[in-house]
Amino acid sequence: MGFKCGIVGLPNVGKSTIFNALTNSSVPAENYPFCTVDPNVGVVEVKDERLQRVKEIIGSPKAVPTYIQFVDIAGLVKGASKGEGLGNQFLSHIRGMDAIAHVVRCFEDPNVSHVEGKIDPVRDVETVELELALADLEVAERNYNKLSKVVRSGDKSRAKELDALDKALSALKEGIPLRFLDWEDAELEVIKPYQFITLKPVLYVANVDEEGVENPYVGKLLKLAEKKKARCVVICGKLEQELSELPEDEKMEFLEQFGWKESGLERLVRTGYEILDLITFFTANENEARAWTLKRGSTVWEAAGKIHTDMQKGFIKAEVVSFKDLDRLGSLSAAKEQGALRVEGRDYLVQDGDLIYIRFRA
Repeated sequence: MGFKCGIVGLPNVGKSTIFNALTNSSVPAENYPFCTVDPNVGVVEVKDERLQRVKEIIGSPKAVPTYIQFVDIAGLVKGASKGEGLGNQFLSHIRGMDAIAHVVRCFEDPNVSHVEGKIDPVRDVETVELELALADLEVAERNYNKLSKVVRSGDKSRAKELDALDKALSALKEGIPLRFLDWEDAELEVIKPYQFITLKPVLYVANVDEEGVENPYVGKLLKLAEKKKARCVVICGKLEQELSELPEDEKMEFLEQFGWKESGLERLVRTGYEILDLITFFTANENEARAWTLKRGSTVWEAAGKIHTDMQKGFIKAEVVSFKDLDRLGSLSAAKEQGALRVEGRDYLVQDGDLIYIRFRA
């Protein structure tokens, strides 16, 4: 699995339409709030042309991509953190996500109602983010009170956790998302079990109509994203859904009609990898070529654990060749002859596109 992404936004902003396009599934997308009652979950293949090239060079019979899981929850409204509009029960579904895709309506349509009466991307973003902060505040307050009693009773082993929770609580009381704070690694480790939503990276998704991206709503959202030091991807949900229903050989022709080089899904996935600082490495043998997702800066020993825990436990060494060298030389044997296939120890930092062979004691 690549990463897990929760889709949030107000009702009727196009979340389910975009979810349908991303996952090529069919969930209700009618024009009324709370159409999405239970969370919709879709698993999407991450397209990577390098994987097919690795398959060809090594001669593997099949290619296995990495995947992203998208979770679409009901539209949030004011008071969601207190249960309004079916609220807080849905927020629990995205606590386990790695990142949040916040869909924001940037189109006019008299046939699609807006819960606030008119389009305003900045207001809509602030409404949702306040509800997420309030939901985190409830979690922080409840656990802070419990943990305070534990520490006061003499268990000093959790004092650092209490300090980190106090830091979170102070920010959330001011409505400040936790991702805006400066955190030490040790602090993040101790509060990780609380799964704070506002600590997760956010990607804004501007949902536009067929007229395109040149409208004042997109401009406002882009300025807000810049102010919040967040990324923003512009997608036309309706066109993306049409694209998702086309045969593969017709998709490129469809994209070219609108001057696009890649689909919204591909841009969203690429941006998601960037905000989470993820890379892809490959393995390949006589059975399959496979893509794996890894945090940038991870060691090859950690990569071995992604493949199989036995590989990590019995790790001896790794043989590594970059995709660039493998593609240029055209074969693994040529990579060996040219010295491009290197032997690395457990502390080697995996690079994006590395093809890795783990040698281990079974």
